Amino acid sequence: MAGRGKLIAVIGDEDTCTGFLLGGVGELNKNRKPNFLVVEKDTSIAEIEETFKSFLARNDIGIILINQFIAEMIRHAIDAHMQSIPAVLEIPSKEHPYDASKDSILRRAKGMFSADDFR
Repeated sequence: MAGRGKLIAVIGDEDTCTGFLLGGVGELNKNRKPNFLVVEKDTSIAEIEETFKSFLARNDIGIILINQFIAEMIRHAIDAHMQSIPAVLEIPSKEHPYDASKDSILRRAKGMFSADDFR
């Protein structure tokens, strides 16, 4: 992938994935694996976690966007991810607003800085 940037991966409900795919985020890697997972009511937690871990292992992905309500289902896997790349960002969905108190990545980032750092 010389000369190319990294991809954004999306794990989300149908509306979220559709929006990002319409925005041009969708890609297939050389093994024909997509960089998104549409989570529906019959999608198993094991499948969500397996996809998340496969995105972490791919060297062509730089950011993983995941609906916060889906992140709650695999919180242990998200909390175990300590590398900065790929960055994991929890985003709201149409049906579930964002709650900063549930975002473990944000809590971890807040712990890295003090109020004096911004003066």
